[in-house]
Amino acid sequence: MDEVWKTIGELARTFRRRDDERKVSTEQQWTLQVLKIGEEFGEAAQAVIGVHGTNPRKGTSHSWDDVQAEVADTAITALVTLARMRPNDAADFFASILADKSSRFLIPAPSSPDGVQG
Repeated sequence: MDEVWKTIGELARTFRRRDDERKVSTEQQWTLQVLKIGEEFGEAAQAVIGVHGTNPRKGTSHSWDDVQAEVADTAITALVTLARMRPNDAADFFASILADKSSRFLIPAPSSPDGVQG
């Protein structure tokens, strides 16, 4: 996972550098990056519509592999957004939020009679 966050951080720094060169304020950079998440989600939604062929002009135009690639693009964009907003602790912040959110849904494994969780 460290390699993933290393790459995410490099992407975040590259995009920030490009925006800084264009004199885009930090708040505007964050705003545009969050909107980029929406754009990527829209592409994933469009791919699902394409899988089901519900657009009468296009018919069946996508595969589930296309959907999965678009979902991955959405996840990458979201992580880059977080890294741009929290360049010093994005991975730790994400891990903290993930632990909090997942604790609401994941049930701890029951203990065995000898007290060892299984």
